[in-house]
Amino acid sequence: MFYSNVIYLLVVILFFSASSPADRPQLSLLTGLLFFFLKLAAFREAVRFFFRPFRIRKPPHYFDAERKLSILAVAMVAADVYLLDCQYYLARLPLARDLPTLANGAGVLLFFLYLSLMWAGAAEAYGVAFGRRKGRWQAVSGNLKSNLPVVIPWFLISLLSDLLRHLHVPYLSRLLATAWGEGLVLLAFFLLLAVFFPAIMVRMWGCEPLEAGETRRRIEDFCRRQRLAYREILVWPLFEGQVLTAGVIGLVGRFRYLLVTRSLLLAMTPEEIEAVMAHEIGHVKKHHMPLYLLFFLGFGLFAQLASYPLLYLVLNSNLFYTLVDLTSKEPNSALTVASTISMLLLMVVYFRYIFGYFMRNFERQADLHVFAAMGDARPLINVLEKIGYLSGNTRDLPCWHHFSIGQRVDFLERCRKTMACVRHHEGKVRASLLAFVVALLSAGLLLASMPDDLLAGAPREKFAEAVLRQKIRQSPDNFLWFLLLADLQQGRKRYGEAIAAYEKALALSPTNPEIMNNLAWLYLTAEDEEVRDTDQALVLASDAAKLRPTGYILDTLALAYWENGYQQLAIATAQKAMAVDPANAAYYREQLGKFGENSPDGG
Repeated sequence: MFYSNVIYLLVVILFFSASSPADRPQLSLLTGLLFFFLKLAAFREAVRFFFRPFRIRKPPHYFDAERKLSILAVAMVAADVYLLDCQYYLARLPLARDLPTLANGAGVLLFFLYLSLMWAGAAEAYGVAFGRRKGRWQAVSGNLKSNLPVVIPWFLISLLSDLLRHLHVPYLSRLLATAWGEGLVLLAFFLLLAVFFPAIMVRMWGCEPLEAGETRRRIEDFCRRQRLAYREILVWPLFEGQVLTAGVIGLVGRFRYLLVTRSLLLAMTPEEIEAVMAHEIGHVKKHHMPLYLLFFLGFGLFAQLASYPLLYLVLNSNLFYTLVDLTSKEPNSALTVASTISMLLLMVVYFRYIFGYFMRNFERQADLHVFAAMGDARPLINVLEKIGYLSGNTRDLPCWHHFSIGQRVDFLERCRKTMACVRHHEGKVRASLLAFVVALLSAGLLLASMPDDLLAGAPREKFAEAVLRQKIRQSPDNFLWFLLLADLQQGRKRYGEAIAAYEKALALSPTNPEIMNNLAWLYLTAEDEEVRDTDQALVLASDAAKLRPTGYILDTLALAYWENGYQQLAIATAQKAMAVDPANAAYYREQLGKFGENSPDGG
């Protein structure tokens, strides 16, 4: 469940970090609260349904119900973000304006609220499945301690990122001003956390040192022969210690911990316990933990690289704007949803298929270390078969981050027959890692060389049009939105749409000189001869100049005179414009040169 919980939390963090608070909520506060509490009630009923007393008998039943409800909790948070606009209210928390991580952290706590309802409602079923009764509060607090360590590093790194924008330390400020400055500082902090945080995790998980005795002595002797540096051997109370599993956490020996559940120690022979340790030592010898960190950092790089092309495709997609019109949703909100869905799909593909591929093959690598540590895989095969049987006949149960127990056993049996299988697998992992590193470096180079104006031009113009049309739907009596839409369409040379928008703006504000001037300019400068109308342009420009004789309006009038054959009036008006607006004298002199040397008919 641990790796699945990490993915769920990453998805929730994505919901909050990839979107921004709406300008105003879609629902009133009271209506939003009503729907929120109705959702809480519905989720509570779902918890009661999935954890019905007769349904949960064994740990696999409990895990299945918890997985389904965790996914439902993720969906509930998505509804809070995109339908109930919870970010609008979270952004009003103290200090949230300067430190957005506080609002995002509060959003993640909202996810834990749903999970807490699940854990509280599952307390009775938990006692049936694992043989230890717990009160509701005890169940909630225990699960929070198990899951919060996943979130704390993200929160600390994000909070540091926010603080760096407000710190004014001379040397640090110069470093942060460079292209990679902030990234290097955050990477250094991330690595420090990776080194020291395991010591905090094992305390939050309630791990206790394995008591002195024959079992501990054998593990210590085995680790000594394998030259493994570690801080402590701990009993892991995961699900009351009844899950048959072990683990190793920590990048360096001083902060590395070997974890093993009590049920595993009781179920295995001394030789089998050594085989379990051989597997965990294999993870250390093959440097899997630092490689896992590399994969998490790699996702950040790939996500940043993919965000620009994805945004380009969305902003340039007619389907996106059709959906915006059909749903009447604000384009900014719709873009946030589209971007989040794109990132969510990327996350699923990356972690489920790329990260999952390496995790499965790393586990197989760790299994193969038993040959180097013990000379034979039979003890580990016995361990795996016991786990499959004692866990409820899970031998052939598939898993996205592990090969099934049956597959692992079959592979170890093949390797016992020929060590060429071991060499082939090692080569496969090395080649895969090389391909990943090449892809990572290529992504970094592409990101560094990507043009800043990738989203300029058509994508930005389409999005601006969608925003303006949404504003028009919200305020159909405001001439400004029609004027801005008309100006945009004129720049895009969509003259028919521009003229229609100018005329609507004029109908709402008949004496507005800005509208008259801009429509006149369109009639004078349109590249489509069928659209040009110099007579109407002269009328509009004359009326605009009477109301507001500024330089740019007089310039339009001068051009209208010239286009209609009134050369002297054009020159006089351009001179007046230059007198009114001396800052742009160079432009008006250029216009005067055109009016003085030529006539519109070529004479």
